Amino acid sequence: MSALIPPPPRPAARRAVLAALLLGSTGLVAWQWPQRTPPPPSGNAALEGVGDDVCVVAPPTPYDPALGQPLAAAREVPADARCPVCGMYPARARAWAAQVIFAQGDAYFFDSPLSLMLYLGNVDHYTRGRTPDAIVARYVTDTDTGLWLNAQEAVYVTGSSALGPMRAGNLPAFGSAGAAQQFVQQRGGQAVLFGGIDTRLLRGLAPNLRADHHLHAS
Repeated sequence: MSALIPPPPRPAARRAVLAALLLGSTGLVAWQWPQRTPPPPSGNAALEGVGDDVCVVAPPTPYDPALGQPLAAAREVPADARCPVCGMYPARARAWAAQVIFAQGDAYFFDSPLSLMLYLGNVDHYTRGRTPDAIVARYVTDTDTGLWLNAQEAVYVTGSSALGPMRAGNLPAFGSAGAAQQFVQQRGGQAVLFGGIDTRLLRGLAPNLRADHHLHAS
């Protein structure tokens, strides 16, 4: 007896099989299609949240007498220190770093002079239980030399083409008005003293500046 040969599939059955195959191929192609990663934010978009309610717990760096330096002297930035304003690691952008030191020796480090200014205007918000009058030293990095400068004596440049760690203008600091003016001639912007960095200027750099920001003490 010869083997039974099944009848050819009906047109409707053939269409169903073909549709299933097409759907399966489409799913496979979609699964294999690479997903595009959106580009990182830049400019003011990169500063969204800075000066607002960024949830960062940045522990202080205590004073270490073994360093053999005065309590209020500028310190090198620890690799694991985090900026209490934006959460970045200041050691990764050392050329822009800033710091404050409190009376009992605790220090906080910042990714830029801009973050330092935001912090000084709202110390208790970024570090609960701290007050501005307990700060004994404020330092920023000299853009020319990389050395620490007294933040209250430094000259800053706002509105230049220089981009800081957040890829936006971050108030590069200089040891003299002449150095700041030379930078302005090369990169644009305007020189400003510590006491001239007011709420209006900061809001232009950090649009989400908190409404309860206070003018930092000069």
